[in-house]
Parts: sequence; structure tokens; C-alpha cells
Amino acid sequence: MEKYLFWVMAVTALLSGLGMVMARNAVHSALMLVVNFFALAVFYVLLGAHFLAAVQIIVYAGAIMVLFLFVIMLMGVQREEPADEPIRFQRPLALLAGGALGGLLVFVIRTSFGLARFAEQAGSSSAGNAQGIGRALFTSYLFPFEVTSILLIVAAIGVVVIGRREPESEEPAAPAPASSEPGGGP
Repeated sequence: MEKYLFWVMAVTALLSGLGMVMARNAVHSALMLVVNFFALAVFYVLLGAHFLAAVQIIVYAGAIMVLFLFVIMLMGVQREEPADEPIRFQRPLALLAGGALGGLLVFVIRTSFGLARFAEQAGSSSAGNAQGIGRALFTSYLFPFEVTSILLIVAAIGVVVIGRREPESEEPAAPAPASSEPGGGP
């Protein structure tokens, strides 16, 4: 049963990832990312990491996606972006990076079907999954955790600054014609 659920969710994750990249509408792309997050949460459940599955749904599919949708709505869905390349050689570099990632994916898939088996993690926590994650997060990984929080705050401030900019192409409104009657009203 788990094998069939894995393959269904693997296809779902793959198709939702492709749909996210290929979608022309930013809101549809964000919703495809939510589907991908849920598929990832199912993978965590299949691996026995129920805490990570809950965090995946609550934090990523909940809070982070609400932030993404807020940014999309704040920036404007209907706004057309110019099709020219602001960075020289952007497309060839993107193709080169995509080819490198594709090669890395092929390498990982080929080596994963080898005879090597995963050994148990040597420093696994005997206290439990949540306590082990919390202990590791607030001891060994405290600095990256704080850097991530600073980056999220800077990104939120950037969204507010970009969202408050006035459109450049709007002309000031013409003043309303004055009433010709002496009382000022109709």
C-alpha cells in the first residue's frame, strides 16, 4: 500500500512542480506549489517523520504560501512584465545551470539504485523526533536559523517598499470644472 501511495504522490509532486513552472498566472503557480508542499508532507509521513509533515503543512503550505499570495496580490497579477533580458547572457547561463542540475539529478538517481544502503543516523535522538529537532535547531544550527529570520524580515520590508511605489505612467488627474452657479451647488 505504501509503495502505491508513494508512486501516486511522486507523480503528483512531479506534475505540480512542472505546473508551477509552466503556469502563466502567478496565482495558479502558487497554488501548484501548495499541492507540491502537500505531496512532500505525505513523503514525510511515509518516512515516519510525522512532526516534519505537520510542520510542512502548517508552516510552508499555511504561513509561507499566504505570504507568497499576499506578495502576488500586492504586486498585481495583471501587470505585464517586459520580455527583454535585463542581464546579458541570462538565457545561456540559465540553460547551463539547468543542464548541470539535470546531470546532477541523473547522477543521484543512478547512484541511488546501487547496492549502498542507508545506515541509521549515528546521533539520532533517543528523546524523540521533536526534542531532537529542537535541540539541534537551537544549538548547532542557531546561527543559520537567525540568518534566515533576518532574511525573511528584510524580504517583508522589501515587499512593503516595492508595493508602496507609485506607478510611473499615471498622469495627475485634471481638476474638476468649477460650478457656474453662485451657491456652489446644483
